[in-house]
Amino acid sequence: MRTDDLARMIAQGRGHQPADLVIKNTTLLDIITGRLTKTDIAICGDRIVGTHGDYSGALEIDARGLVAVPGFIDTHLHVESSLTTPGEFDRCVLPHGVTTAICDPHEIANVIGTAALDYFFDCASTTIMDLRVQLSSCVPATHLETAGARLDARDLLAYRGRTHGLGLAEFMNFPGVINADPACLAKLIGFQDGHIDGHAPLVRGYDLNAYLSAGIRTDHETTTADEAMEKLSKGMTILIREGSVSKDLSALSSIISIETAPYLAFCTDDRNPLDIAEEGHLDFIIRSAIKMGAPPLAVYRMATLSAATAFGLRDRGIIAPGRRADIVLLDDLNDCRVNRVISAGRLVDVNLFATRRAVTPVGLNSMKARKTVASDFAARASGPTGPVIGIIPGKIITNHLRLTLPYRDGLRSIDLSQDAIKVAVIARHGINDNIGVGFVHGFGMKRGAIASSVGHDSHNICVVGVDDGDIALATNRLGEIGGGFVVAEGGRILSELALPVAGLMSALPFEDVRDALIPLRAAAKGLGVVLSEPFLQVAFLPLPVIPSLKITDMGLVDVDRFELIVP
Repeated sequence: MRTDDLARMIAQGRGHQPADLVIKNTTLLDIITGRLTKTDIAICGDRIVGTHGDYSGALEIDARGLVAVPGFIDTHLHVESSLTTPGEFDRCVLPHGVTTAICDPHEIANVIGTAALDYFFDCASTTIMDLRVQLSSCVPATHLETAGARLDARDLLAYRGRTHGLGLAEFMNFPGVINADPACLAKLIGFQDGHIDGHAPLVRGYDLNAYLSAGIRTDHETTTADEAMEKLSKGMTILIREGSVSKDLSALSSIISIETAPYLAFCTDDRNPLDIAEEGHLDFIIRSAIKMGAPPLAVYRMATLSAATAFGLRDRGIIAPGRRADIVLLDDLNDCRVNRVISAGRLVDVNLFATRRAVTPVGLNSMKARKTVASDFAARASGPTGPVIGIIPGKIITNHLRLTLPYRDGLRSIDLSQDAIKVAVIARHGINDNIGVGFVHGFGMKRGAIASSVGHDSHNICVVGVDDGDIALATNRLGEIGGGFVVAEGGRILSELALPVAGLMSALPFEDVRDALIPLRAAAKGLGVVLSEPFLQVAFLPLPVIPSLKITDMGLVDVDRFELIVP
């Protein structure tokens, strides 16, 4: 900032010069006291310079009848899970009041490595919202899967201090942390004086103490109130998550209070554009929390000031002179109905998005899996009884079931009477030809197959199905379209969505992606699937850092013991 810029801000704050922008006649929510005050809000450049007064401006917005609250901050998300590029994500969620998004490009980094970080930093320099990029700490997430890339401590430190950067992203390898794995320690050491994001599902007691001793400060994997209260008591900030698959708000809403709000925030983690269109983004979480009985002031603090404080963003989170001019104007406070959004002093509209520079997509040739045939998906086993992944609707945590299935000639088969169908993971990075085969319970599928190149965290192909021929057809189709989602039945493709940007994102407008998800969901439900979000549920089956039983290209993983198991 130049001296004359600062002088202009001071003059406009004093009312000696017209402000660049004035929001007139609004009702301001004081995020500290909870008071609602009629006032003007004066803005100079990207900074608020006046509140609790009357101002005139070069541009004035009449906000009579509207409530002004600080811009919302999503504290943890993967842009890739929106199935759109960062630019389209910006256009999709900023109108919902999300003026700051803290992202971890972990998904695409597991496919193309440092090129993913370069791409995200480039995108962050163009978005209207403030997109903050955390450095992906676990690429690959574990040694129990085949990723497309590897990032070591030296790779990450090269990006430290970059504009739009914000610390070390979720440290998913919690066993590596608490057992002082040298590679984990090398990454943690480099960020001890900055922010380190956590990922600690069901980590309690002495293990939690050890994990926090590594300098980790936040967690978005907490799923029960009891677990949350222990983590809060040990100084951890809890990021309450409500995504397309992981829905923790209901279980955690009881811990939200005026007292706990400074140590709580919200995140979406993984939310697709159809859910955003039908429900909303952080605005949906805010209204849902209030409907569940959480105090409105506590909820708005969590979405703004508490989130900013937790991540060291001292310039935002409150509407006050000297702070970044990120403001959401609401028709209704309790229902969080967004009317207008101001991002860094700019009124968000179509014309503003048109000013952005285009960024060339990356990872367009990432699908390198060999073609499969039905016999590749034979489930060899030592006997009829063995491990089966148990889906828990609304959770990415799974049960470790043991079921007795039809068995002949050393092969286990599906059993629709027990809702036990096949699941397989096919390596797709051109490193090997691994295929892991197992069984999953909870989809309700009666026929066909669903395949996805979105498979957290290494993003190999994951497929669930009833018929081995349809399973092979669906997985091979993914290679032909550059990755995405495919639904197959009876030897034909019923529906598909191409995601050619690293097999994770579409280069199309978010509206096109949103609309394409509607026939995909319908096709999945036509197979008998009972899950509300089947595609992201498939995508989380290969996630070997979330208890209790998962599957990778190497086979079934007992996450509680952190080892591969023999079926």
